[in-house]
Amino acid sequence: MNSQEVLSLYETVSDITGEMLVAAQKRDWEQLVVLESRVAGHVSSLKTGEEPTALTGATRLRKVQIIQKILAHDRLIRDITQPWMAELAILMNSAGTERKLSQAYGGKQAG
Repeated sequence: MNSQEVLSLYETVSDITGEMLVAAQKRDWEQLVVLESRVAGHVSSLKTGEEPTALTGATRLRKVQIIQKILAHDRLIRDITQPWMAELAILMNSAGTERKLSQAYGGKQAG
């Protein structure tokens, strides 16, 4: 893969992470998962196809800018998803505790 192809892949990843941010803002978790899978595929291509050559000048600067944009998207997505995941964990623990109480005490009352 030449440097332009690599930059193109990085830009594609940046575009997709931007779409992921929009999906997270809309709380469209299914779309977020689909997009996350697409990003993983492109990142895998970068891992296997990007040659370890030193970039210079504008190409290097562009790559740094794209990576910073991807990281910014990731940070914003995490800011949205982590509180939601914490809420989900509380709900699941609450439901699990309720089920255990029901099994422990509900069964004795019925029997």
